[in-house]
Amino acid sequence: MERPTWAPQGIDLSVPSVSRMYDYYLGGSHNFEVDRVTARKAMEAFPGLPKIMQANRAFMRRAVRYAVDEGITQFLDIGSGIPTFGNVHEVAQQASPEARVLYVDNDPVAVAHSRAVLKDVPNAGITAADFREPEAILSSPEAGRLLDPERPVVLLLVALLHFLDDEQKPHQRLATLRDALAPGSLLVLTHASVDNGPVTVEQGSRLSEIYRAGGSDLVMRSEPEVARFFEGFELVDPGLVPIGRWRPEDHIEDEDPMAFSGIAGVGRKA
Repeated sequence: MERPTWAPQGIDLSVPSVSRMYDYYLGGSHNFEVDRVTARKAMEAFPGLPKIMQANRAFMRRAVRYAVDEGITQFLDIGSGIPTFGNVHEVAQQASPEARVLYVDNDPVAVAHSRAVLKDVPNAGITAADFREPEAILSSPEAGRLLDPERPVVLLLVALLHFLDDEQKPHQRLATLRDALAPGSLLVLTHASVDNGPVTVEQGSRLSEIYRAGGSDLVMRSEPEVARFFEGFELVDPGLVPIGRWRPEDHIEDEDPMAFSGIAGVGRKA
């Protein structure tokens, strides 16, 4: 299989990556054939996946603007993926030139492409790390350069936690990060679920099987299960809601039912 010139050495081109599949759903070009094949299978099992990903991105942008309006200008985006139009640093720094953004991802393509995009961007950086090792994120040189632990931080976990089953201790990893955040910090989270939207439990199970066959867990959690991730945070209005219904701008942004699949919420640390 021919390796694209932008692909870092050492990547196994026969194994799909969730971040490169996400890039494909969003119409990006930093993905391999194995990612596209798996993504197309996923779209057959779970129609409208690209619409859900677009709704995720739109929610993320609304949450970032909300945070800046609340006076918070530090952002820690874990599982940030491959940069596309309207990334956290673009939205945040447009709203506040003082905004500082640290991206974190464990996919070498995402990290390499982010470094290229950010090389001339002040107050933004990327570190290669994994949510499952929160201490490594917090102690990274980039975290030391970009984030002031004495001031509130926005922790973004957008479309990330459903890739971790309970055996990988996502609640404990999140608690480590939460405890390191200053009071007033925000948790911005979305999660896959069949609790709302037009998809069925059977379709959700099939999607999970496709991801598992590609080497990744995909856990559909219920709204009460997602609410557990907000332990230590107070949900801000409107609470946990379908992704497209979290503070839509002026009106419901898109009446496509798939835009309301999944669960979104923002919580504030006391």
